[in-house]
Amino acid sequence: MMNRKKFIEFATLNIGFLSVVPMAIGCKSETRDQTGGELAQNETKETQNPKIVKDSAGQLLNVMGDHQNIKLTGEDTNGQFTLIEQNNKPGVGIPPHVHENEDEVFQVIEGEVEMSIGEKVTVLKSGDLIFCPKGIQHSWKVIGNQNARAMLSIFPAGLEKMFVELSQLPVGPPDLEMVKKICSKYKLSFV
Repeated sequence: MMNRKKFIEFATLNIGFLSVVPMAIGCKSETRDQTGGELAQNETKETQNPKIVKDSAGQLLNVMGDHQNIKLTGEDTNGQFTLIEQNNKPGVGIPPHVHENEDEVFQVIEGEVEMSIGEKVTVLKSGDLIFCPKGIQHSWKVIGNQNARAMLSIFPAGLEKMFVELSQLPVGPPDLEMVKKICSKYKLSFV
């Protein structure tokens, strides 16, 4: 049987989105300073501050029809991840795209979402989730007859800045060249 420390080492090395596990489950973590010297256990360069986000709180964005509420940003999580709640009507979706830098975990809270990842298409319902590793093409679309609520976790943080930029584009049909220019700054490309 694998002990707790070995499990955390395994999970951190093999499943990128679990890199925050040591902090989340209260284990000691070891870090190194920039010169390679070890820091004391649990000593970090920056202090992580707790944050409580109420249900209706966050930064509301309309990203070309994708209604987002950014709950946690890189500033909140020391750059480790971003957490976004999405609430969209049937028919809303994002076309196939690839992230060079970020892994994503997409969990449906309410409604149904059709997810395409690589060559596989699946329907996610309440409670279902999907892990989308960087470098793998994926897309999603709300299906059925009710709104879909989902939580999107992005590892590492930073992509929320792209969403803010995209939300500031003029209302109406998107200027695809401008969208492509903004997305390419964040190493996201449409397929």
